[in-house]
Amino acid sequence: MSKQSKTLSRILRHEPELVGLTLMPGGWARIDDLLRGMKRIGQPLNVAELRKIVQDNDKRRFTISDDGTLIRAAQGHSVDVDLGLEAIAPPEILYHGTARSILDSIFSEGLNPGRRQQVHLSPDPETAEKVGQRPGKPTVIRIETGSMHRDGYAFYRADNAVWLTDFVPAQYLGF
Repeated sequence: MSKQSKTLSRILRHEPELVGLTLMPGGWARIDDLLRGMKRIGQPLNVAELRKIVQDNDKRRFTISDDGTLIRAAQGHSVDVDLGLEAIAPPEILYHGTARSILDSIFSEGLNPGRRQQVHLSPDPETAEKVGQRPGKPTVIRIETGSMHRDGYAFYRADNAVWLTDFVPAQYLGF
């Protein structure tokens, strides 16, 4: 991931104030304001470069509005953001990639969002393994999301097809 992509992720997910932004409802920011802020911190971008970063991002972290004037992070916020996603029924099984070193904690306490607003789940084991590589040697956990949903837990699908939920109790976890 490029330096500019990492900076965009930091701004749109965690620190909009870094460039003087206040996120609008849905986590949106005006592209013009973002580009001015990027210039102020010494990482100038133009609209074409921004679109290329969005298009080339392997995890599709960013979404540009249909009218091309707004941008947001698809998910992964640590700042308080309501993405305006509708709760929908998930597939029967989703996956979560994580480091092996924290499995004992996960299987005793469940999956918590940590510093983020929600737990991120992947639609397939391959994607989950890729996500889990970041913190160390990856392990893929299988989650009985269909059962969770029937038991009253809400699920949301972000713009980039990542599934979101507030918490996953340990009883729904397996390999």
